[in-house]
Amino acid sequence: MSAELLGCVLKKLERQDFRVLIGIELGMVSHAFTPVEHILKYSSLTLEETTFRLRKLHRFNLIKRRSKPFLGYTLNALGYDCLALNALVKGGYLEALGKPLGIGKESDVYDALAPNDERVAVKFMRVGRTSFRQTRKTRLYIAGRRHISWIYQSRLAAEREFKVLALLHKAGVRVPKPLAWNRHVLVMEVIMGTELADYYEIPNPEKVFDEIVENIHLAYTKAKIIHADLSAYNVLIKPDGHILLIDWPQCVEKNQPESDFYLRRDVENVVRYFNRKFRINVDIEKVLILVKGEHVSEEKGL
Repeated sequence: MSAELLGCVLKKLERQDFRVLIGIELGMVSHAFTPVEHILKYSSLTLEETTFRLRKLHRFNLIKRRSKPFLGYTLNALGYDCLALNALVKGGYLEALGKPLGIGKESDVYDALAPNDERVAVKFMRVGRTSFRQTRKTRLYIAGRRHISWIYQSRLAAEREFKVLALLHKAGVRVPKPLAWNRHVLVMEVIMGTELADYYEIPNPEKVFDEIVENIHLAYTKAKIIHADLSAYNVLIKPDGHILLIDWPQCVEKNQPESDFYLRRDVENVVRYFNRKFRINVDIEKVLILVKGEHVSEEKGL
C-alpha cells in the first residue's frame, strides 16, 4: 500500500461506493464473504446500482469476490484503508497522507497533514499480517473469541491503543499524543526520533536509561499499564534528547494476573540492553523496586 495509490483511489470513489463498502463491512461481522442480498439491504441501493458499484470496487482491487456456494464479497486491506481514511478526512482530522515513517510486522506508520497544515502521524494496524493464529494467542483482549476476522483484530488493536495512549499521555508518560481513531487507523501527533536500537553510542546513557525507567514507573503507578513488549526497537530518542515510548497494542493492565511477569520482562529487556551495550552496570531487582515504588531515584544510573 502506498500513499499515492490510496490518494488516487479515494479521489475516484463516490458516496454510493462507500455505501457498498460499508455494506460489505457490516456483513463481515458474521460472514467471511458478505452475500449480495445483505449488501443490498445494508447499502439501500438498487440491484442495478449495487452491481455497478461492486464491479467498480472489484476493478480497483478494494474487494474480493467469491461465487460459490453463493455470490459474496469481502474487503481487502486497501478497501478497509479507504473506509477509515474517508471517515478521518470527513471528520476533519486528515488532509493528506505522506511518506512512510516505518513499516513493521503489525503496523504501517505514515507522515501526514491535518487540515490546519499540522504534521501528524497515521498508523495503520495490520494485526495478523505475519501470523493470524499467533496474534489470537498473544493478544489477551481477543483470546477466547470464536469468530474474529483480521479486520476486527486490527480494529480492536487500534481502538485499544488509542485509549491506552490517552491514559498514558494524561499520566505524563512520554508517548505520542493520540488525536483520532477510526476502524484500524490511528492518528497521533507527529513522531520524531530514532530507535534506540539504531544507536551505537549515546552521549549520556545513564540519563536516557533513567528516563526510560521513570516512564515505565509512571505508566505502572499512574496509568496502571505495562507495555509488555518493551525493547530497544520501541524506544525512540527524540532530537531534543528525550525519549518516546511507542507501540502499545500488546500492553496489559496492572490488575491482570500476568502483570508481574510482563513488568519484569520489560525491565529485564531494558536493563540487560543498557548493561550489555552501554556498560552502565544496573541491578534488575533494584530497578523493579523503583518502578513499583512511589518515586524514582534521581541518581544517575540508579
